[in-house]
Amino acid sequence: MPRTARKKSNSGIYHIMLRGINRQIIFEDDEDSVKYIMFNLL
Repeated sequence: MPRTARKKSNSGIYHIMLRGINRQIIFEDDEDSVKYIMFNLL
């Protein structure tokens, strides 16, 4: 059964959590994580 959708934040501030399968590395370096964050801010 799927979980319910998250509510939109009134403040516009969100906490992004990512974890790879078997604790796999998601971002190879800081540049990767910055690109991901900037992409999601647009």
